[in-house]
Amino acid sequence: MPEPDAAVVARLRAAGCVFAEDEARLLIDAAGSPAELEELLARRIAGEPLEPLLGWVEFCGLRIAIEPGVFVPRRRTEMLARRAAELAGSAASAGGSAVVVDLCCGAGAIGAVVQDAVPSADLYASDVDPAAVRCARRNLPPERVFEGDLFSALPVGLRGRVDVLAVNAPYVPTDAIALMPPEARDHEPGTALDGGSDGLDVHRRIAAEAAEWLAPGGTLLIEAGEEQAEVSAGLFAAAGLVASIEADEDQGATVVLATASR
Repeated sequence: MPEPDAAVVARLRAAGCVFAEDEARLLIDAAGSPAELEELLARRIAGEPLEPLLGWVEFCGLRIAIEPGVFVPRRRTEMLARRAAELAGSAASAGGSAVVVDLCCGAGAIGAVVQDAVPSADLYASDVDPAAVRCARRNLPPERVFEGDLFSALPVGLRGRVDVLAVNAPYVPTDAIALMPPEARDHEPGTALDGGSDGLDVHRRIAAEAAEWLAPGGTLLIEAGEEQAEVSAGLFAAAGLVASIEADEDQGATVVLATASR
Protein backbone atom coordinates (compact mmCIF):
# COMPACT_ATOMS: atom_id res chain seq x y z
CA MET A 1 0.00 0.00 0.00
CA PRO A 2 1.54 3.36 -1.00
CA GLU A 3 2.42 5.88 1.64
CA PRO A 4 -0.16 8.67 2.01
CA ASP A 5 0.76 12.28 1.28
CA ALA A 6 3.12 13.37 4.04
CA ALA A 7 1.64 16.86 4.26
CA VAL A 8 -1.85 15.45 4.80
CA VAL A 9 -0.58 13.11 7.51
CA ALA A 10 1.24 15.96 9.23
CA ARG A 11 -1.87 18.15 9.32
CA LEU A 12 -3.99 15.35 10.74
CA ARG A 13 -1.37 14.46 13.31
CA ALA A 14 -1.11 18.10 14.38
CA ALA A 15 -4.88 18.10 14.86
CA GLY A 16 -4.59 15.18 17.28
CA CYS A 17 -5.74 12.37 14.99
CA VAL A 18 -4.22 9.23 16.50
CA PHE A 19 -4.45 7.20 13.29
CA ALA A 20 -3.31 10.01 11.01
CA GLU A 21 -1.77 7.80 8.31
CA ASP A 22 -4.83 5.59 8.01
CA GLU A 23 -7.16 8.58 7.96
CA ALA A 24 -5.04 10.29 5.32
CA ARG A 25 -5.31 7.27 3.02
CA LEU A 26 -9.07 7.11 3.46
CA LEU A 27 -9.60 10.83 2.86
CA ILE A 28 -7.38 10.80 -0.22
CA ASP A 29 -9.30 7.83 -1.61
CA ALA A 30 -12.65 9.52 -0.88
CA ALA A 31 -11.73 12.83 -2.51
CA GLY A 32 -12.47 13.29 -6.19
CA SER A 33 -10.14 16.25 -6.60
CA PRO A 34 -7.49 18.24 -4.70
CA ALA A 35 -10.14 20.82 -3.85
CA GLU A 36 -12.43 18.16 -2.39
CA LEU A 37 -9.54 16.69 -0.42
CA GLU A 38 -8.80 20.10 1.04
CA GLU A 39 -12.46 20.49 2.07
CA LEU A 40 -12.60 17.04 3.67
CA LEU A 41 -9.30 17.60 5.43
CA ALA A 42 -10.41 20.97 6.80
CA ARG A 43 -13.64 19.49 8.10
CA ARG A 44 -11.84 16.57 9.73
CA ILE A 45 -9.32 18.88 11.39
CA ALA A 46 -12.25 20.99 12.63
CA GLY A 47 -13.52 17.94 14.49
CA GLU A 48 -16.10 16.30 12.25
CA PRO A 49 -16.19 12.49 12.57
CA LEU A 50 -14.31 10.65 9.86
CA GLU A 51 -16.97 8.20 8.71
CA PRO A 52 -19.59 10.70 7.45
CA LEU A 53 -16.85 12.50 5.54
CA LEU A 54 -15.98 9.23 3.82
CA GLY A 55 -19.66 8.39 3.29
CA TRP A 56 -19.40 4.95 4.88
CA VAL A 57 -18.48 3.04 8.02
CA GLU A 58 -17.28 -0.57 8.32
CA PHE A 59 -19.57 -2.63 10.54
CA CYS A 60 -19.32 -6.41 10.90
CA GLY A 61 -17.38 -6.49 7.64
CA LEU A 62 -20.05 -4.57 5.74
CA ARG A 63 -19.74 -1.07 4.30
CA ILE A 64 -22.67 0.92 5.72
CA ALA A 65 -23.56 4.20 4.01
CA ILE A 66 -23.48 7.11 6.44
CA GLU A 67 -23.86 10.86 6.12
CA PRO A 68 -23.18 13.93 8.28
CA GLY A 69 -25.57 14.44 11.16
CA VAL A 70 -26.40 10.73 11.53
CA PHE A 71 -25.35 8.56 14.46
CA VAL A 72 -22.24 6.55 13.54
CA PRO A 73 -22.57 2.84 14.42
CA ARG A 74 -20.10 1.83 17.13
CA ARG A 75 -17.91 -1.26 17.03
CA ARG A 76 -19.33 -2.44 20.36
CA THR A 77 -22.76 -2.70 18.72
CA GLU A 78 -21.42 -5.45 16.47
CA MET A 79 -22.05 -7.87 19.35
CA LEU A 80 -25.76 -7.02 19.34
CA ALA A 81 -25.94 -7.25 15.54
CA ARG A 82 -24.31 -10.68 15.43
CA ARG A 83 -26.54 -12.02 18.20
CA ALA A 84 -29.59 -10.67 16.40
CA ALA A 85 -28.46 -12.45 13.23
CA GLU A 86 -27.96 -15.70 15.16
CA LEU A 87 -31.44 -15.50 16.64
CA ALA A 88 -32.95 -14.64 13.26
CA GLY A 89 -31.23 -17.63 11.72
CA SER A 90 -32.55 -19.93 14.43
CA ALA A 91 -36.09 -18.55 14.04
CA ALA A 92 -35.93 -18.99 10.27
CA SER A 93 -34.68 -22.56 10.62
CA ALA A 94 -37.40 -23.45 13.10
CA GLY A 95 -40.34 -21.73 11.47
CA GLY A 96 -39.38 -21.16 7.85
CA SER A 97 -39.22 -17.39 8.29
CA ALA A 98 -38.15 -14.75 10.78
CA VAL A 99 -39.69 -11.35 11.37
CA VAL A 100 -36.95 -8.95 12.45
CA VAL A 101 -37.25 -5.30 13.51
CA ASP A 102 -34.31 -2.91 13.77
CA LEU A 103 -35.81 -0.32 16.15
CA CYS A 104 -34.03 3.01 16.62
CA CYS A 105 -32.20 1.87 13.51
CA GLY A 106 -30.03 4.91 12.79
CA ALA A 107 -28.27 4.14 9.51
CA GLY A 108 -29.67 0.59 9.57
CA ALA A 109 -26.40 -1.15 10.38
CA ILE A 110 -27.91 -3.86 12.60
CA GLY A 111 -30.61 -4.62 10.06
CA ALA A 112 -28.00 -4.81 7.29
CA VAL A 113 -26.00 -7.40 9.25
CA VAL A 114 -29.12 -9.51 9.83
CA GLN A 115 -30.13 -9.25 6.20
CA ASP A 116 -26.64 -10.24 5.04
CA ALA A 117 -26.56 -13.26 7.36
CA VAL A 118 -30.21 -14.32 6.90
CA PRO A 119 -31.39 -13.15 3.46
CA SER A 120 -34.81 -14.73 4.02
CA ALA A 121 -35.49 -12.58 7.09
CA ASP A 122 -38.63 -10.44 6.89
CA LEU A 123 -36.89 -7.23 7.95
CA TYR A 124 -38.32 -3.89 9.07
CA ALA A 125 -36.63 -0.82 10.55
CA SER A 126 -37.62 2.52 12.02
CA ASP A 127 -36.16 5.67 13.50
CA VAL A 128 -37.49 9.01 14.67
CA ASP A 129 -34.76 11.04 12.93
CA PRO A 130 -35.51 11.91 9.26
CA ALA A 131 -31.81 12.01 8.34
CA ALA A 132 -31.26 8.55 9.84
CA VAL A 133 -34.27 7.19 7.96
CA ARG A 134 -32.97 8.64 4.70
CA CYS A 135 -29.62 7.00 5.35
CA ALA A 136 -31.12 3.65 6.40
CA ARG A 137 -33.08 3.54 3.15
CA ARG A 138 -29.74 3.38 1.35
CA ASN A 139 -28.63 0.37 3.41
CA LEU A 140 -31.91 -1.55 3.63
CA PRO A 141 -34.92 -2.09 1.35
CA PRO A 142 -36.29 1.48 1.41
CA GLU A 143 -39.92 0.43 1.57
CA ARG A 144 -39.18 -1.40 4.84
CA VAL A 145 -37.75 1.62 6.68
CA PHE A 146 -40.27 3.78 8.53
CA GLU A 147 -40.03 7.19 10.16
CA GLY A 148 -41.63 7.73 13.55
CA ASP A 149 -41.40 7.34 17.29
CA LEU A 150 -40.54 3.78 18.36
CA PHE A 151 -43.34 1.25 17.76
CA SER A 152 -45.77 3.84 16.41
CA ALA A 153 -43.76 3.92 13.19
CA LEU A 154 -44.18 0.19 12.49
CA PRO A 155 -46.97 -1.48 10.51
CA VAL A 156 -49.63 -2.59 13.01
CA GLY A 157 -49.68 -6.02 11.35
CA LEU A 158 -46.34 -6.77 13.01
CA ARG A 159 -47.86 -6.67 16.47
CA GLY A 160 -47.37 -10.07 18.13
CA ARG A 161 -45.26 -11.39 15.21
CA VAL A 162 -41.72 -10.12 15.80
CA ASP A 163 -39.18 -12.91 16.31
CA VAL A 164 -36.18 -10.63 16.82
CA LEU A 165 -36.45 -7.05 18.05
CA ALA A 166 -32.99 -5.45 17.87
CA VAL A 167 -32.66 -2.06 19.53
CA ASN A 168 -29.82 0.40 19.91
CA ALA A 169 -31.75 3.10 21.76
CA PRO A 170 -30.03 6.14 23.29
CA TYR A 171 -28.69 5.34 26.76
CA VAL A 172 -26.27 8.12 27.64
CA PRO A 173 -27.36 9.99 30.79
CA THR A 174 -28.12 13.60 29.95
CA ASP A 175 -25.39 15.00 32.20
CA ALA A 176 -22.81 12.66 30.66
CA ILE A 177 -23.27 13.96 27.11
CA ALA A 178 -20.99 16.90 27.88
CA LEU A 179 -18.22 14.38 28.66
CA MET A 180 -18.48 12.59 25.31
CA PRO A 181 -15.87 13.13 22.57
CA PRO A 182 -16.68 16.22 20.47
CA GLU A 183 -17.13 14.04 17.37
CA ALA A 184 -20.23 12.55 18.97
CA ARG A 185 -21.35 15.39 21.22
CA ASP A 186 -21.22 18.09 18.55
CA HIS A 187 -22.01 16.17 15.37
CA GLU A 188 -24.55 13.47 16.21
CA PRO A 189 -28.23 14.12 16.94
CA GLY A 190 -29.26 14.40 20.56
CA THR A 191 -32.13 12.01 19.92
CA ALA A 192 -29.55 9.27 19.29
CA LEU A 193 -27.58 9.98 22.46
CA ASP A 194 -29.73 11.39 25.26
CA GLY A 195 -31.31 8.71 27.42
CA GLY A 196 -32.57 10.99 30.18
CA SER A 197 -31.36 11.41 33.74
CA ASP A 198 -30.18 7.81 34.20
CA GLY A 199 -29.90 6.94 30.50
CA LEU A 200 -32.85 4.54 30.55
CA ASP A 201 -35.85 6.70 29.65
CA VAL A 202 -36.19 5.11 26.21
CA HIS A 203 -35.60 1.63 27.65
CA ARG A 204 -38.63 2.22 29.91
CA ARG A 205 -40.80 3.24 26.97
CA ILE A 206 -39.72 0.21 24.96
CA ALA A 207 -40.26 -2.15 27.90
CA ALA A 208 -43.81 -0.86 28.26
CA GLU A 209 -44.74 -2.07 24.75
CA ALA A 210 -42.26 -4.74 23.70
CA ALA A 211 -44.25 -7.76 24.89
CA GLU A 212 -47.17 -6.74 22.67
CA TRP A 213 -44.96 -6.83 19.57
CA LEU A 214 -42.92 -9.97 20.21
CA ALA A 215 -44.05 -13.31 18.84
CA PRO A 216 -44.26 -16.23 21.30
CA GLY A 217 -40.61 -17.07 22.03
CA GLY A 218 -39.46 -13.87 20.33
CA THR A 219 -36.46 -12.02 21.76
CA LEU A 220 -35.62 -8.36 22.23
CA LEU A 221 -31.97 -7.33 22.31
CA ILE A 222 -31.02 -3.86 23.55
CA GLU A 223 -27.64 -2.30 24.20
CA ALA A 224 -26.91 -0.75 27.59
CA GLY A 225 -24.01 0.51 29.63
CA GLU A 226 -22.43 -2.05 31.92
CA GLU A 227 -23.61 -0.18 35.02
CA GLN A 228 -27.16 0.14 33.61
CA ALA A 229 -27.74 -3.42 32.49
CA GLU A 230 -29.22 -4.80 35.72
CA VAL A 231 -31.76 -1.98 35.91
CA SER A 232 -32.61 -2.31 32.22
CA ALA A 233 -33.06 -6.07 32.55
CA GLY A 234 -35.36 -5.44 35.51
CA LEU A 235 -37.56 -3.19 33.38
CA PHE A 236 -38.12 -5.94 30.84
CA ALA A 237 -38.60 -8.60 33.50
CA ALA A 238 -41.26 -6.43 35.14
CA ALA A 239 -42.99 -6.28 31.75
CA GLY A 240 -43.35 -10.08 31.73
CA LEU A 241 -40.31 -11.03 29.66
CA VAL A 242 -37.49 -13.37 30.66
CA ALA A 243 -34.44 -11.11 30.86
CA SER A 244 -30.74 -11.87 30.83
CA ILE A 245 -27.49 -9.98 30.25
CA GLU A 246 -24.62 -10.80 27.91
CA ALA A 247 -21.32 -8.94 27.76
CA ASP A 248 -18.13 -8.89 25.71
CA GLU A 249 -15.28 -7.29 27.65
CA ASP A 250 -13.03 -7.09 24.59
CA GLN A 251 -15.58 -4.98 22.72
CA GLY A 252 -16.82 -3.17 25.81
CA ALA A 253 -20.34 -4.30 24.88
CA THR A 254 -23.30 -5.13 27.10
CA VAL A 255 -26.61 -6.37 25.75
CA VAL A 256 -29.85 -7.08 27.59
CA LEU A 257 -31.94 -9.91 26.11
CA ALA A 258 -35.62 -10.24 26.93
CA THR A 259 -37.65 -13.19 25.63
CA ALA A 260 -41.40 -13.66 25.45
CA SER A 261 -42.92 -16.89 26.75
CA ARG A 262 -44.10 -19.43 24.21
